[in-house]
Amino acid sequence: MANRWKNTLKERDVTPESAYLNRRQLIAGAAAAGAFGSIAQGAKAEELKPNKWDDITGYCNYYEFGTQKTDPAKYAHALTIKPWTVKIDGMVDKPGDYTFEDIMAKMTVEERIYRFRCVEKWAMVVPWNGFELADLLQLAGVQSNAKYVAFETVLRPEEMPGVHTNVLDWPYVEGLRMDEAMHPLTIMATGIYGKDIPKQNGAPLRLVVPWKFGFKSIKSIVRITATEHEPPTSWSKAYGRAYGFYSNVNPERNFPWSQESEKLLGSGLFARPQPTRLFNGYDEVASLYAGMDLQKYY
Repeated sequence: MANRWKNTLKERDVTPESAYLNRRQLIAGAAAAGAFGSIAQGAKAEELKPNKWDDITGYCNYYEFGTQKTDPAKYAHALTIKPWTVKIDGMVDKPGDYTFEDIMAKMTVEERIYRFRCVEKWAMVVPWNGFELADLLQLAGVQSNAKYVAFETVLRPEEMPGVHTNVLDWPYVEGLRMDEAMHPLTIMATGIYGKDIPKQNGAPLRLVVPWKFGFKSIKSIVRITATEHEPPTSWSKAYGRAYGFYSNVNPERNFPWSQESEKLLGSGLFARPQPTRLFNGYDEVASLYAGMDLQKYY
C-alpha cells in the first residue's frame, strides 16, 4: 500500500542494530518506493540521536511479565505464540477466529519508522514492520455503525508471572475510536528491523498508535471487537483521573505528571530533555480532534 505521509525521519535516526546491515523493504509492487515509513512531518530528524537495538528489546513495559523494565526480556520467553488465533467479533460481517497465518496471508506488510513516546517521559525511534489496522478491520467487514474498536491481550497466568500481582485488572484491554483505528498511521506490528517481533515487545501481533502514549499500543492481541460503545481500558479503569481513554501525547496535560519534556532513550545521562510535541509530532491526526477540548478528552 502506498506511503501516504511524508517521511522526515531518516535511516540514520533509527535505532541501529549491528546485524541489520541491509534494510529490507517489505511492501510489494509499485508501492515499494514508499516503504521506508509513514512519519509525521512534526518529527524532526535533526532533534533525534541514535538509540541501540537493546533499547527496544531490553527496555520494555509489559506488566504481565513484571513491572521492572528488564522483566519482559527476562521472562517473556515463556510465552507460547504458536499457534496464535485472534477472535474478531462484535459489529463485523465476518466474525470468527482468525489464525495469525490467515491474517498475514491477506495483509500487506510495510516498514514504518515511528517515534515511540512513553507516559514515563522517555522516547525512542522504532522501525516497525506491520500492516494497517484498517485493512484487518475491512477484512472482517466492520459495520458502518461501529464507533469503537476494543482490544484484549492474551492472559496466561502459567506463562506470565506478572499477572499474579494486582497492579492491573487482567486481562489487559485497550480501545480506539473507529476513526483513530482506521487512520493510516495506526498499524498492527508484526516485526522490528524486518525480524519477527520479540515476545517482550508484544509478539506476534501488537497495536502501534504513534501519536498516543505507549500504553495504548496493546501487545500480544487475541481479541478485537467492533462496538458501538466506548470500551473500557485497563489504565483508565485503574487510574481514570490520570489515564483517559484517548491518552494522546500532549505537553500541556499533566498525565499524571508534567509532560512538557521527554528524554530520548540512549541519549546519555547528561543529555538535556527535549520539548514534547503535541500528538508526538504527528500533526496529521489533529483533524480527528477538531473542536474537542484536549484537556477534557485526555
